[in-house]
Order: sequence, then C-alpha cells, then structure tokens
Amino acid sequence: MSPSRIAYWLLPLMILSFILASTAANGDHRLSVSYYDKTCPSAQSIVQSAMASRVAADQAMAPAVLRLFFHDCFVNSEKDAKPNDSLRGFDLIDEIKSHLEHSCPATVSCADILALASRDAVALLGGPTWNVQLGRKDSRGANKYAAEEKDLPSPTANLTELMAKFAEFGLDATDLVALSGAHTVGSARCHHYRKRVYGYDGQGSADIDPSFAEVRRQTCQAGDDARAPFDEQTPMRFDNAYYRDLVARRGLLTSDQELYGCGGPLDHLVERYSEDGEAFARDFAKAMVNMGKIPPPPGMPVEVRRTCSKVNY
Repeated sequence: MSPSRIAYWLLPLMILSFILASTAANGDHRLSVSYYDKTCPSAQSIVQSAMASRVAADQAMAPAVLRLFFHDCFVNSEKDAKPNDSLRGFDLIDEIKSHLEHSCPATVSCADILALASRDAVALLGGPTWNVQLGRKDSRGANKYAAEEKDLPSPTANLTELMAKFAEFGLDATDLVALSGAHTVGSARCHHYRKRVYGYDGQGSADIDPSFAEVRRQTCQAGDDARAPFDEQTPMRFDNAYYRDLVARRGLLTSDQELYGCGGPLDHLVERYSEDGEAFARDFAKAMVNMGKIPPPPGMPVEVRRTCSKVNY
C-alpha cells in the first residue's frame, strides 16, 4: 500500500509493529482531508459502509483492520513475512478497493483505504474519530526484510528499544504510549507472550501479577496458537482499560508492560490514561494522524494500485 516504514506489535499484536501507509514519494503534494473531494467524493462513505457491515457481522474484524494499518504489509507483499502470518482483513480491504474501483477507477490508493478503514474500525468499537489526511500512494515494491527484521521489534522489546524505534520515525513518547493503547482491543497468540507469563526460569516475570500469569499459562496449555485478549474486561470496546491493566501489572506482552513500572519515564502517561479515558482518546487520535504522516524512503517508486495485493504491472 504505501512504503513499509515502521512496524509495531500493537493490536492483536500491535504494540510494536506498524509498517504504515505514507505519502507520495516524490513529495510533490501534501496530504489533505479534502484530497478526494473532487475526484472521488464518495470515497469515505464507501469505506465506512463496508466497515460497518463487516464489523456488524464480525466484531473481530475491527481490530484486525487496525492491526493491518500498523503493519501496512498488504500491498508491499509482506503477507508471508513471519510477523504477519496471523494478520486478517486482507479480503475486506480488497472488497473495499473493488467498490472504489467501480465508482472511481484508479483513484483511491490502498494506503488511503487502510487509513480510512482503521479510523472507522476504532469508531465502530466506541473509540474516537479523526480527520484522515489523504493522498498517500502505494509502493511498487515489497520490503519483506523490513517486515521480518529491520522495522519489526520483538514483542519482548524493552522500553529503550521501543522509544528508539519510534524516535527513528519522528514519533515521541506520547505517540508511543497513546498508540500502544490500540491493544485495548484484540488478542495475541501464546507464542508472543509465553516468555512473559512463564519467565525464563519458568516462574513468570517479576513485573507480572501472579494470578494473571497463572490464567495465561492455562491458556498456553492449548499450544502456541492459543489466543488471549489484551483486555480481559472489555476486549471489544475501545476504551482505556489497557492502561488500567498495565498499572495492575497485567499487560499481556512484555512490550506492553515495559511502558509502566518501577518509576519509569512513561509511568505518568500510563497513569493519566488509566484515569482519564478522554485524554487517551484525544492523544490516540493525534498520534494516528502523526503516524499517518511518516514519509516513505526518498525515491520510493509509487502508484495507485488497482488491486491491493499486487502492483499494476
């Protein structure tokens, strides 16, 4: 869709992995909320309608699409990269693209479709909404290396690694903590949290609530593919419960819990969001806009794809 730039295991794996949609590589125009007003005025309503219909049938599709935005691997052909092997929602993005090609051929990029669909996914689960800056283009090449190595920190990443990765792409500590809140919905496989709940010595991490660790160990007895929700209380409501879990040492991934504990530099942000859901919603919306502005690598060849899963020729 757009050039792969940053990944983060954040929604059903989302903190720490987003390869996201970006702007045109030649920098000859700016992103704009009104980008399609003349060329495809129905673009946003088409995306919104498709999202509402699919999420009504399957709520899990909302976090899946949001996670896709953080990965943005669809049109960069990283679908087969190991970190992306459980991503869902590709068919929904293709479905939306098909509707848009019928109404406005060769006009709306897959990157912009994903950006809009992600905004709608959050809103459909009770979260905030925001004006999406549009005008991204789709990359003409894949970046499987970035998906598997360079831009995909592990779910076991520490705080220093997380902050460095975000800073590399011009995102600050507030962006990091706010965007991590996308883990208030969705789930992760045991493979990604096994070391946290068992620990390297089999006793669990020191920064984890013992009762929570025991529950998740029971989940893992079903195997590495066994899923657990990031937020046990409201797994399909986009709220601030994720931060309350962190304060209680009940973060699912190591990279989740790294945001809070032992007087760390981000503790005040986590505590603020745990107490003030509206503050989280505002900062999350701002951070999503910031993330959407990350530019592609200089000279990256781009296009508007007719089919999101492959280049035009």
